[in-house]
Amino acid sequence: MVDLKGQYAKIKPSIDAAIQNCLDNATFIKGPQVAHFEAQLADYLGANHVVSCGNGTDALQIAMMALELKRGDEVIVPAFTYVATAEAIGLLGLTPVMVDVDPLTFNLNRQLVEAAITPKTKLVVPVHLFGQCADMEGILEVCEAHQIAVVEDAAQAIGATYRFADGTEKKAGTLGDMGTTSFFPSKNLGCYGDGGAVYTQSAELARKAKMIANHGQEKKYIHEMIGINSRLDSLQAAILIEKLPYLDEYTHARQKAANLYDAALAEVAAVEIPFRADFSTHVFHQYTLKVPAQHREGLQEYLRQRKIPSMIYYPVPLNQQKAYQHLGRVVGDLSVTQELCKQVISLPMHTEMTEAQTAYISEAITTYFS
Repeated sequence: MVDLKGQYAKIKPSIDAAIQNCLDNATFIKGPQVAHFEAQLADYLGANHVVSCGNGTDALQIAMMALELKRGDEVIVPAFTYVATAEAIGLLGLTPVMVDVDPLTFNLNRQLVEAAITPKTKLVVPVHLFGQCADMEGILEVCEAHQIAVVEDAAQAIGATYRFADGTEKKAGTLGDMGTTSFFPSKNLGCYGDGGAVYTQSAELARKAKMIANHGQEKKYIHEMIGINSRLDSLQAAILIEKLPYLDEYTHARQKAANLYDAALAEVAAVEIPFRADFSTHVFHQYTLKVPAQHREGLQEYLRQRKIPSMIYYPVPLNQQKAYQHLGRVVGDLSVTQELCKQVISLPMHTEMTEAQTAYISEAITTYFS
């Protein structure tokens, strides 16, 4: 599904030198590389503040803790997402409110959010799934009217650009009160271990987030609030410093591969290629098709026989996961989510995709449905 070895080979000298520098200086925790990367990423995103942490799930928890949500407060999340989005909510004693998603973008939109709001709603977490932003302008308008905070889960959409109706553009993760991301190796900007970050334009929220990630302390041994221990180590920061300048190039490579898939599969009647919203660029963390539910298992096996990997993200919606069945509430029948869980299939998508690879994969799919 990804070719991290091929990607590394292209920038091997700079990556090796960055790692060696950490080893030579023994700057493994809180080395200068961490602050350097945070500043570099903030500049790229147009964010006032970036606070790095141990992983993307921690980033969500840190953001929610910084907003000082109280036990029982309701948090609106899409039912079609990775479990980490709701995991942080459950860990903090908050109440996840699981809602359906847009059938085209697979994301939250204004109408879905508005229908789920109650007096207990204190936060909405739009997930920019598979690399495309949710309907943020509408969501932000609704949340502002109801005085509800917004934390973007941008783990799959780093580098994506959102366009407002007036032409203003902002990067995914910088539109709400806070944004979060993951640097898991397979992400569009991945390190060689675990890592994550919180973004915000607010100096006060950034201060709280930084304290929370460091045991609730701003000054050593002076703990002002309950925190956690969540750090981006210096080795990972050093790697990310070297990779960030290539992020736009990586995005263009993914978009090129997606365009090749689109062109080859557009006429296959049984296949629905990814929708491109006019308000967001798509950075294709995943290239995800919709196929008839009765054919998905057969297609996946057909691809497997031809040594073509594929993945199902996500086969079970949040509300049907045992851990969340009796936690929170569900809004509506989640009919779109139920269908997507049975229909979606993701194809190989990474920065090293070649025309020959996309052609081989596309030909296999076309043959299966012919």
